[in-house]
Amino acid sequence: MSTAAGERAPGGALRIGFVAGESSGDQLGAALIDALRARVPAMQCFGVAGPRMIAAGCEAWANAEELAVMGLAEVLRHLPRLLRLRRRLIARFVAARPQVFVGIDAPEFNLGLAARLKARGLCTVQYVSPQVWAWRQGRVRTIGRACDLVLCLLPFETSFYASHGVHAVFVGHPLADQIALDPDRGAARRALHIAQDATLIALLPGSRVAEVSRLGADFAGAAAWIASQRPAVQFIAPMATQAVRRVFEREAAAILPRIRLIDGGAREALAACNVALVASGTATLETLLSKRPMVVAYRLAAATVFVARRLALVKSPYMALPNLLAGRALVPEFFQDEVTPAALGTALLRELDDPARATALAIEFRRIHAELRCGAAERAATAILECAGVRA
Repeated sequence: MSTAAGERAPGGALRIGFVAGESSGDQLGAALIDALRARVPAMQCFGVAGPRMIAAGCEAWANAEELAVMGLAEVLRHLPRLLRLRRRLIARFVAARPQVFVGIDAPEFNLGLAARLKARGLCTVQYVSPQVWAWRQGRVRTIGRACDLVLCLLPFETSFYASHGVHAVFVGHPLADQIALDPDRGAARRALHIAQDATLIALLPGSRVAEVSRLGADFAGAAAWIASQRPAVQFIAPMATQAVRRVFEREAAAILPRIRLIDGGAREALAACNVALVASGTATLETLLSKRPMVVAYRLAAATVFVARRLALVKSPYMALPNLLAGRALVPEFFQDEVTPAALGTALLRELDDPARATALAIEFRRIHAELRCGAAERAATAILECAGVRA
């Protein structure tokens, strides 16, 4: 007979509460659950989960996609719903009394939740550090009060936390474990039925509808600008979801016949392409791990940018992960009004026309890949069990 969440499992089985934010958090959570269960087979887990976590055995109280909001303006618009959800989760987690609560990404939601659970005696962990070192650095004090442990995916993050007295552990990045150190471009092209000698540009305008609404037209415009000068260039655009596909089809209607849309398949498209145009975020790391030159673009809601600039919240000179990891301007990045079809197209052609630079980038990207490739899920599981005082 299974034990319902909120009741103690027979024999004091390990019980972990999770709140994962959207698809990327669901993927991280599923790998983490598998790694934890390998150490503690009788583990029970519950909370906010996506389909991968549910398949891994997590009881879902709500779906991870409910937390798929970004930016200050977007969070404010969804605030009443998110606050109602957080109140329900506090009550359920306090009743369930898991040995540890793990918030996966979604820091705007999870840190407030973790603070309230920690105040009620629960051990709390944040898996994926918010970019507190880049902007709104004052949040580090909030994180320290809310979390017993922060699990960092990027190596430079732990020194920032250490300087503020917050316990943090670098565990590596799961994507670095999943993607081969030396991707096979030929195999990727064969799988996608693309000629080996074709010039291919991958377009990744984002995984969220709001993101694609802001960038889709300019990404399509960049493709049209390049096509007008180099008619032989091919374009492929992996779509994260059907909702994203519909938005991109609307934004790219004028040039859509020249762009091959595929459902999912971002890794294959990145492995196959010569260069990629990528929305800032995890996709830039996937492009780095695929050892491909890239141009990065990001555009936030106007209200978010106004507040960030007005309060001088941004501290980092870069937003693209490759530049942050390298500590220098390794790849071109364009922000807000800098994002135009001509600017993006010019930058993409510059990357295409410089094979020596592509080789140098691949060498540097491989070095970073090796640094991030250290069994993230297993290291995260070990750190969580140690934090919770559980022997496995």
